[in-house]
Amino acid sequence: MTTSSPVTYAEDIVTSKPARQVLAVGRILLGFYFLWAFIDKIFGLNYATAPEMAVINGGSPAQGFINNAVSGPFAGLIKLFANPVGDVLFMTALLGLGVALLLGVGHKVTLFAGSAFMFTLWLSLFPPTSPGSATNPIIDDHWFLAILIIAVTITRAGDTWGLGKWWASKVGDSWLR
Repeated sequence: MTTSSPVTYAEDIVTSKPARQVLAVGRILLGFYFLWAFIDKIFGLNYATAPEMAVINGGSPAQGFINNAVSGPFAGLIKLFANPVGDVLFMTALLGLGVALLLGVGHKVTLFAGSAFMFTLWLSLFPPTSPGSATNPIIDDHWFLAILIIAVTITRAGDTWGLGKWWASKVGDSWLR
């Protein structure tokens, strides 16, 4: 499917080439961050996931997170994901975010899905259980990750060092962009 409507590219939004390159580096780092989390949970590389909790060893790394985060005011909502469907959603989110950000495609979907994922993770950890459990009682790294996802999306950072321009030639500025 090719499009005849005008497409907005990164150069139309961010006129500075170095700024586009910095945004592209940020996009690639974000993509690797999420893809690494996925790989670690699949293989249990002993970074955030112990080998016995790895998916390939029958573990359920998403449940480890969910079960440790069910004590706050949103515990009822988070407990809805304490099942195999929650595992699939969690792992799909990590893989989808990682691949989309690394390739520079599907950023509009990534914006909404990634922001919702980060907000859900933030809710699951709110409020911190004790003053020593967080550096800030309101804001944590999920806020920053969501803002970075939004920034690379609205600036079309996938067009620089990614497949964004090629993808836009196929889908235009549709919701798949």
